[in-house]
Amino acid sequence: MTKKIGLIDYFLDEWHANNYPAWLRGSAAEQGLDWDVAYAWADTDKPGGLHTDDWCIAHHVQRAGSLAELVERSDALIVLSPDHPEHHLRLSELALQSGKPVYIDKTFAPDLATAAKLFEMAAAGGTPIFSTSALRYSEQLVALPAGINADSISHLSVTGPGAFENYAVHQMEMIVALLGTTVTRVKSLSAPNGGRQLLIEFEGGRQASFLQINNAPFQLLLQPKGEAEGYIVPECTGFFPELMKQMLLFFESGVPPVPREQTLAVMALLDAGRLALDRRDEWISVAR
Repeated sequence: MTKKIGLIDYFLDEWHANNYPAWLRGSAAEQGLDWDVAYAWADTDKPGGLHTDDWCIAHHVQRAGSLAELVERSDALIVLSPDHPEHHLRLSELALQSGKPVYIDKTFAPDLATAAKLFEMAAAGGTPIFSTSALRYSEQLVALPAGINADSISHLSVTGPGAFENYAVHQMEMIVALLGTTVTRVKSLSAPNGGRQLLIEFEGGRQASFLQINNAPFQLLLQPKGEAEGYIVPECTGFFPELMKQMLLFFESGVPPVPREQTLAVMALLDAGRLALDRRDEWISVAR
């Protein structure tokens, strides 16, 4: 019997919701998994965009009459609203009480305190929960040798595009995925009206640098400790297919592929980075 995925969104006519149904169906078929995106519910309609009914028709999804109905009828749940994480706590509440696997899209929460509340709600409901930026699953990161890990990396540099509020999570996810959760402090060296540049320190003297420029590709430069040659990734690609695969495997097993500690570390970095951008050349401690 086909298992049902329910989509919860602030409004459905947005880039992730417009692509996830087809991608998830294709990934399920490739893996031989019997899952379908069956239901959707949105808090509102996008101003100037598709009405929820029209979106559901276009994507072959049944509109749920209420959020409670969607949670009841679904076997697994995806909370979207990728550019409006301030709604995630409210939109996730019923899902996190359900005991059914819940994926919450990037950015997981607007701040670390809200992120902690989401995990607390999931624990109270006995609900498996998972969140990540898709960049964690770029082909190039997945293909790095097994010996390239938090213990072996001396310095990591990442670049990317967009605004800090909704795109910095992608670079922070790569940093935490490769360097771990022992981040200690952040400093901004950004120039007025220029790109956003952060220096990030970890325990043991390891460092990462973050550069965000409007049209930069997602890139990665990595220096292992010692005399080893570095790695240069001129562009990070192919991340959404692996994210869809990991999401479906999570729905099957109920085992989150990304540890809670890493997601909270990403959120702590975002909080500290946001503050550092307002206090140039001042070290900002990262919450632990």
